[in-house]
Amino acid sequence: MTLQDRTSWTEPGDIDAAVADVRTHAREFEDPDDLDHLVERFGDRKYVLLGEASHGTSEFYRWRSQLTARLIREKDFSFVAIEGDWTDCYEVNRYVKGLQDSHNTIRAVLDAFDRWPTWMWANWETLEFLDWLEIRNQEVPEADRVGFFGLDVYSLFESLEAVIEYLDDVDPAAAADARDAYRCFEPYGEDAQEYAQAVRMVPESCEDEVVDILTRLREDVQKYDHGRDDYFTAEQNALVAKNAEQYYREMVRGNIDSWNVRDRHMVETLDRLQDHHGSDSKGIVWAHNTHVGDARATDMEARGRLNIGQLVRQRDGKTDTALIGMGSERGSVIAADSWGQPSEELTVPPAREGSYEHVFHLAGAHDQLLVTGQLPEDSALARPRGNRAIGVVYHPTREAGNYVPTDLLERYDAFLHFDETRALHPLELHAERDVVPDLYPWGL
Repeated sequence: MTLQDRTSWTEPGDIDAAVADVRTHAREFEDPDDLDHLVERFGDRKYVLLGEASHGTSEFYRWRSQLTARLIREKDFSFVAIEGDWTDCYEVNRYVKGLQDSHNTIRAVLDAFDRWPTWMWANWETLEFLDWLEIRNQEVPEADRVGFFGLDVYSLFESLEAVIEYLDDVDPAAAADARDAYRCFEPYGEDAQEYAQAVRMVPESCEDEVVDILTRLREDVQKYDHGRDDYFTAEQNALVAKNAEQYYREMVRGNIDSWNVRDRHMVETLDRLQDHHGSDSKGIVWAHNTHVGDARATDMEARGRLNIGQLVRQRDGKTDTALIGMGSERGSVIAADSWGQPSEELTVPPAREGSYEHVFHLAGAHDQLLVTGQLPEDSALARPRGNRAIGVVYHPTREAGNYVPTDLLERYDAFLHFDETRALHPLELHAERDVVPDLYPWGL
């Protein structure tokens, strides 16, 4: 049986043995103290990657925040890097570190997140963590403050603008050259999709222009490096522009490499953050399971896709990285009916028979934490099964396509299973703090 044989992993198979293994090796968890085992086991890793089965589930966000806060407090992690845009997240970083000219409140920062799906980060669960992080940072020396950064590659035009703003301050002549170079994009009205479609029809891209500006920044690093963070983020924006231009070109061609361009960029950014913070620094990543769990333990590899988890494991080894996934058996979720449409609360039906989520549910109707390295190699949980993945576009009536064939023991170092989950609380749907969400704050 292989991961690519879809009939093999959708059949229930040896469920009884798998359920027995969960009952033997998994731990029930109810409060943050139950995360002790994860903190001690993975707290000395260079990177801890925290996944989620959807971008719209409250428990995933809240427990990820709880574990992140403990890793920061107890294990001296240096930064958090998320599946979000560099430009937006750098404004968050400015706020939580108390840098000059930052917004007065984190709510004001998150309200500026306007790229769809806005609920992914502009939500009350994220807001609570960032409020906590800003308060924590006030209590430590400036050099020890934990940053919050975006790994993603979507902000083509925002990053172009940020590079020009930086050069206006340090080198007006270079800023003028950058404006000339970036005029290549002007006919597309700051619409990356329109640019990509045009390149598809007439293959004359702006690739050389974005590469030239990044090269010039790097050649003149000593000249420009009047502020270490200022130069670093300017260089990062130039890198985002270069890789975003490639990403959008590949995307409209329907090329599988658009996924790989994106995940390679996220790993490159992660490495730059680690270098920027120092050789002994450690980072935490927040992203979907499809980016966090090792792609080689799914059918992604057969489709030519790699991901962050695979790349950091291949380079740094299992002993220097931790890949932690999350999933749920049933509940509700925030998602949309189609790309670009308004979000709504949708029902997540009970997991398909034979899936990992179904196995965990049968093992006990409670939340469970499993460290996969503690299971024997011949565990029934090593048998490939479906692992639910919900995207920002979700149709509960078409559940069959939402399961990734997975070898759980190889895909993750640990897995947090929630038996029933609730929908995330987007700021745009729950705007008034005094009425919703229920029970906010959750006690981070």
